[in-house]
Amino acid sequence: MIEIGKKAIQFCLPNQDEVEICLRDLKGKWVVLYFYPKDNTPGCSIEACDFTDNLKEFENLNAVVLGVSPDSSKKHRNFIEKKNLKITLLSDEDKKILSEYGVWQLKKMFGKEYMGVVRTTYLINPEGEIAYRWDKVKVKEHVQKVKEKLKELKRN
Repeated sequence: MIEIGKKAIQFCLPNQDEVEICLRDLKGKWVVLYFYPKDNTPGCSIEACDFTDNLKEFENLNAVVLGVSPDSSKKHRNFIEKKNLKITLLSDEDKKILSEYGVWQLKKMFGKEYMGVVRTTYLINPEGEIAYRWDKVKVKEHVQKVKEKLKELKRN
């Protein structure tokens, strides 16, 4: 996990339309970088829809919302169309960025161990530093908490 105050790790990843999105190109904006396990699953759908419903407010706060999972760009496109999402989803199929951000971890479910994404959100300031981090995110009311923290940090 990257600590608050440290520089965010640079990345370039393809979005749902196979267009490469790079963190360096977003300098000067706040970036909500949220990592989630899998497209079209209940928790991930709720989180993506909540970010979509609040996207205008984030944009008004000079923030870009980027969701990252190991799903392919094609799966992201299907997820966006199925759920009518307006946010940008990035594909990290080789799990390089997931690993560098510390969210690709050993998980346990029903006694079985496997590697997977631990739901995490990073808030990156316009200078490219980690301004805040939410670990092991619970989907309910998470987007509201991110929005409130962004407003608070912008005031300071």
